[in-house]
Amino acid sequence: MQFSDLSLIEPLLRAVAAEGYETPTPIQQQAIPPILLGRDLLGCAQTGTGKTAAFALPMLQRLSETPSPAPARPAAPERHTHRGHRDTRQSLPAGPIRALILTPTRELAAQIGDSFATYGRHLRLRHTVIFGGVGQLAQEQALARGPEIVVATPGRLLDLAQQRKINLQDIEIFVLDEADRMLDMGFIHDVRRVIALIPTKRQTLFFSATMPPDIIELSSKILTDPARVAVTPIASTAEKVEQKVFFVDRNNKRALLERVLGDPTIERALVFTRTKHGANRVAEQLDRARIGAEVIHGNKSQNARERALSNFKNGTTRVLVATDIAARGIDIDGVSHVINFDLPDVAESYVHRIGRTARAGASGIAFTFCDREEMAMLGSIERLIRVRIPVDAQHSAQSIGGPSSAPPQESRRPQSGHSRGGAPSYSRGGPPAHSRGGPSSHYRGAPSNLQRASAGAGVGPSADTGSREPGATPAGSPQRPRRPFTGRSQRRYVTS
Repeated sequence: MQFSDLSLIEPLLRAVAAEGYETPTPIQQQAIPPILLGRDLLGCAQTGTGKTAAFALPMLQRLSETPSPAPARPAAPERHTHRGHRDTRQSLPAGPIRALILTPTRELAAQIGDSFATYGRHLRLRHTVIFGGVGQLAQEQALARGPEIVVATPGRLLDLAQQRKINLQDIEIFVLDEADRMLDMGFIHDVRRVIALIPTKRQTLFFSATMPPDIIELSSKILTDPARVAVTPIASTAEKVEQKVFFVDRNNKRALLERVLGDPTIERALVFTRTKHGANRVAEQLDRARIGAEVIHGNKSQNARERALSNFKNGTTRVLVATDIAARGIDIDGVSHVINFDLPDVAESYVHRIGRTARAGASGIAFTFCDREEMAMLGSIERLIRVRIPVDAQHSAQSIGGPSSAPPQESRRPQSGHSRGGAPSYSRGGPPAHSRGGPSSHYRGAPSNLQRASAGAGVGPSADTGSREPGATPAGSPQRPRRPFTGRSQRRYVTS
């Protein structure tokens, strides 16, 4: 199938051809026809599948072919408060906004705005992008020029609506993009407030990479007889991503990261941390190791974030360290490796993280560093994706940082090819049992990595030891004799 087979108008086909696109992706093939017919849509697709073009192209065509239902509105007359001060809340945009795209992050909003500019270059439609973290005046001026299309993040949009700087009563098409991420970031209440500001009679396009129960409930309330599009199984991971897990003590993660990034075949790596402070620390450590890295997270200014993304995109920077929230909008081809320095708190975020690589049909590699306290998170991820992530024995079995000061204690992950130390053991009743709604039978039937552990030596001590000395036995636990780490045991965890 070609784009010309999707009943798109000539200006859009010309813009698509100029970008070098010939064949639509599966989600574009399935989503564009019902959107052109004016139907609501429920789309489940991972990032990197061509989702933005799947809704941008038909939206531009519908808006260009349908005249505006209301004439351009002049700004409301200036009013003053009872004290004589100008009431700035009375200012309204000069023209009706006909389409609203709601996204969770600034970066994603900016990239969607770029897509509308690219595909709509031959059409007489204006658009603007509004988000927080920058000054509001320029966005007010852009809204005053009367754009037909607005791409926005929830917080700044509600601020402008409260100040009466934007009017959403003429919305014809509403797009909720990355709905599951909205839920993860706590924006779901803001989303409901935005929905209350737009007309009930509208076309709604709802996209989400995963479909947890809360998202299904929300979609059922705002969609009317939607066409359903699912180009990949729900919660599946990119097929061309090679995944590996490294077992390592928390204190040794940075040393392991340096060792992994020392591989010259890693051309462009995206490193994920759980917190903003953690991202800063990792980037600083890599700089000290003379591994060029930049960092992107919510505390960075918009200019700093855009500069870091630009350097990463053009190859000036080889490594970009990011948090989940900041990286959700990253759409960069050529990311060879994704490294989960910390496991995410939400299992679905793992799907989004590794989706940063293997984009546009390319292959990619995802590494995950897992310490003892993250074992439960790893189990949740494996149950969600229904895949047992292979263990990288080469790095996990090697020592980083010299001999261990304490004997290994416990593990919740199996080991093959055991040496004298034997297999890791469980400390709290063995692996978590699958719930009834868990993985399919073929996954249940095969013993998982979490189900194959037996008694024996375990892993190095956790980095989070509280007031105890490293390697001390917790109160109430049986004492074990200390012995030095010789490096001969093929343990899964890297010990210090």
